[in-house]
Amino acid sequence: MVGSFYAAPAPNAKNFVTLGQSVKVGDTLCIIEAMKIMNPIKSEVTGTIVKILVENGDPVEYGQPLFIVG
Repeated sequence: MVGSFYAAPAPNAKNFVTLGQSVKVGDTLCIIEAMKIMNPIKSEVTGTIVKILVENGDPVEYGQPLFIVG
């Protein structure tokens, strides 16, 4: 396990992205907590969030797909 996936910046905050939302390069999609460090994950492409492949709080691995952007 590399870290934990967080969909929002805080427990009671709105998610960074939702299904059907448009994103552009550089938009923050989520946070991965690894070794007590919060790492924002930014979009590398422009498009629409087609699918979110993990749930809030899920453990994630290096190289694991988190979103499908179409």
